Amino acid sequence: MGTPAPAELISPRSPRVAAARRLARRNFRTKERRFIAEGPQAVREAVAHRGTEGATLIELFATVEAAERYADIVEAATAAGARVHYASDEVLAEVSQTVTPQGLVGVCHFLDSPFEDILKGRPKLVAVLAHVRDPGNAGTVLRCADAAGADAVVLTDASVDPYNPKSVRASVGSLFHLPVAVGVPVEQAVEGLRAAGVRILAADGAGEDDLDAELDAGTMGGPSAWVFGNEAWGLPEETRALADAVVRVPIHGKAESLNLATAAAVCLYASARAQRAPGGCRSVTPS
Repeated sequence: MGTPAPAELISPRSPRVAAARRLARRNFRTKERRFIAEGPQAVREAVAHRGTEGATLIELFATVEAAERYADIVEAATAAGARVHYASDEVLAEVSQTVTPQGLVGVCHFLDSPFEDILKGRPKLVAVLAHVRDPGNAGTVLRCADAAGADAVVLTDASVDPYNPKSVRASVGSLFHLPVAVGVPVEQAVEGLRAAGVRILAADGAGEDDLDAELDAGTMGGPSAWVFGNEAWGLPEETRALADAVVRVPIHGKAESLNLATAAAVCLYASARAQRAPGGCRSVTPS
């Protein structure tokens, strides 16, 4: 059954619209611990997610057309306790800060996990984003980590905010699927993961170790954390020095290099395959 058209749309000058629009700025997101999730996929995942504060979705802005098209999402949001506002395209553009909004925009609670809780979960595969500054890349790496079956993503204090609207869009809902720790100093991340029995692998195009050689040697079947660096200049020497191995993805053709997200996908899937092979850490059923 479709959602009936509302009698009145929320005004672009509404205080609620202004409050949501402010979340485009990191300082307001951090202060209020709220962020924007745009589009049906992200909003659907937000509706289904529950964090330490209860339901993750707080408010939903929807055009009449989108509310009819995605009636199941709107009904689920209402049932979960979110306040639903019917809005014009103008309001959606104001809130989402995009030229062509997708008709649904949610306001959500932060959902990052304490780093200590991630360690308690005895992770087998982790992506550590150190010095990653581009929000689109951060969101795409998070999506790759989710697809590869990683247990968590850690963003260091030198990396971009994963709640940046571009990062949230690039994650295509994966932000809601796995634990994410934010603002962890890289030294603390490495020390904590190593103490939890995780091998630290730094991904670097100039690495001494070759990914294919690591796979052939059978060294990647255990718990691993991949450390990924800046899009332009990679990992600084002091960060590479923290790793157990600095690994390069081999370039078999004439390409100069791989971009960050592509390299991350290759590395994470290499670990995922090795861990699921006979003798790998995920091929043994816990007792």
